[in-house]
Amino acid sequence: MTITTRKMCWQRAVMFVICMLISGCLAAQTAPAKSANGTKPEARTAAPDPSPSASAVPAHDATYIIGADDVLSINVWKEQEVSRTVPVRSDGKISLPLAGEVQASGETPLQLEKILAAKLQSFISEPEVTVIVTEIKSQKFNILGQVAKAGTFPLTSSLTVLDAIALAGGFRDFAKQKSIYILRKDPNGGELRLPFNYKDVIKGKNMEQNIRVQPGDTIVVP
Repeated sequence: MTITTRKMCWQRAVMFVICMLISGCLAAQTAPAKSANGTKPEARTAAPDPSPSASAVPAHDATYIIGADDVLSINVWKEQEVSRTVPVRSDGKISLPLAGEVQASGETPLQLEKILAAKLQSFISEPEVTVIVTEIKSQKFNILGQVAKAGTFPLTSSLTVLDAIALAGGFRDFAKQKSIYILRKDPNGGELRLPFNYKDVIKGKNMEQNIRVQPGDTIVVP
């Protein structure tokens, strides 16, 4: 073999090795990553949707009293044609396929579940009913007098008198902040007058006056 031929063979060998190295690098870059145990990682999934709004009343609730204008989500297991979202009418009733007209106002979600299940038994074997109050619109309070926005407001579960005043936009210039009072119906049908001294409460005095607002309360700011 001549020197020229040996030189050409050597160059070809070097080129072959270089090509193999380049191919290996490209394969390493395109290969999917593996976890420590040698398996391919699973694709990340989107985080699940958050739970229903905090203002919604949970299913099987035995404390909340349903009222007119509330919106109810009624689910009958495996019966999509019966399940639906319905508002409580001004007469306190709802309409549901097979069950017909049903009195909802004055009942708790748990009581209404039992009432609907009893009505559906004639058509569905062992009906399982879930009732959730998705929109609370029946519970309201009033605030009158020297505030920026007097009127009727929806009541959330933890609203205090201070919160209610803030919701109404605060006081007008000549509000008597020491003489505020809350009108509340008592169980005997009468009316209570509960004092609220704003000046004291914001200083940390007489904090017991900053009571939680109840449905039907009227806050008066003279």
